[in-house]
Amino acid sequence: MTGPRYTDLVNSLPSTVPFVGPEELERSRGTPFRARLGANESLFGPSPAAVKAMQAEALEIWKYGDPTSHDLRAALADHMQARVENILVGEGIDGLLGNLVRLLVAPGDAVVTSDGAYPTFNYHVAGFGGVLHKVPYRDDREDPAALLTRAKEVDAKLVYLANPDNPMGSWYPGTDILAALDDLPDGCLLLLDEAYIEFAPTGVAAPIDADDPRVIRMRTFSKGYGMAGARIGYAVGAPDLIRAFDRIRNHFGMNRVAQAGALAALRDTAWLAHVQDQVATARDRIAAIAADNGLVALPSATNFVAVDCGADGAFATRVLDALLARGVFVRKPVVPPQDRCIRISCGRPQDLDVLAETLPQALAAARA
Repeated sequence: MTGPRYTDLVNSLPSTVPFVGPEELERSRGTPFRARLGANESLFGPSPAAVKAMQAEALEIWKYGDPTSHDLRAALADHMQARVENILVGEGIDGLLGNLVRLLVAPGDAVVTSDGAYPTFNYHVAGFGGVLHKVPYRDDREDPAALLTRAKEVDAKLVYLANPDNPMGSWYPGTDILAALDDLPDGCLLLLDEAYIEFAPTGVAAPIDADDPRVIRMRTFSKGYGMAGARIGYAVGAPDLIRAFDRIRNHFGMNRVAQAGALAALRDTAWLAHVQDQVATARDRIAAIAADNGLVALPSATNFVAVDCGADGAFATRVLDALLARGVFVRKPVVPPQDRCIRISCGRPQDLDVLAETLPQALAAARA
């Protein structure tokens, strides 16, 4: 008896995933984490109005979700000063990334990204046979000019840029991103990942017209709105591009509970402001904890802080491992020289109390 016959492409891929989830790590440890500060989730939770809306919609879960996400798209269009035709809703940014790559990238097509940027994007490109061309960070930030130069050199179909950036928390003024579009080569699309935009200073959101065919922008309800488990994100782009997704997307992929929760969350601007205040306070606390231990926290426009451990990547890995052993889940960049840092998500006071307790111990263990 024989098994399935995988494609040559699938056979060529490594049997890895972009991330090992904290639940898997907890199973390996045999005990829960004391502080879950590694996945950039919002420990401050979703809007109570969103929770109420999802609880009410649970009674209707016997129905399929609206395959057009009409009400949510209409609200998002108003939020983004766009038209419904400019808006696409999908299964988080990760789901949208997969569909975009499937739409544009055939085996052998060139795609440009930063070395060390969001690995799930790379995962999708590899899964569809694209060829990744990576450029290094510059001064702990992605380098838009270098990205677009490489795109010209390799005739790229797609360029990935996050603003603000993960894993470093760095950012550019939105006007810089808009100006950079003048150097985008013909036939190339800029994918602008704005997952953390709700935490960024005024002026970081790029003033790009929703009808601009050179760009697709992606945002999420996972971060600022505290709904990572609902798996709901959205894209803003020119109508022709948004319509093209209908050829390949999972039309019933968005469950109705998530749609109802996202709509309520979007309307609850007071809760978002509350979370933004909590995140700003937590960033300051993380920076203070780092300074108390002789470390430097990098400036951040996100809901996490990259902390420079003051040595090389091997030392930062030892710090991370020592924190994990003490029940604190954090992550770190994997590409030098950014791998000298650990990345700590913003948490509640009790979460950061655990960090303050365990970081000196982890540093001592790493140095030993």
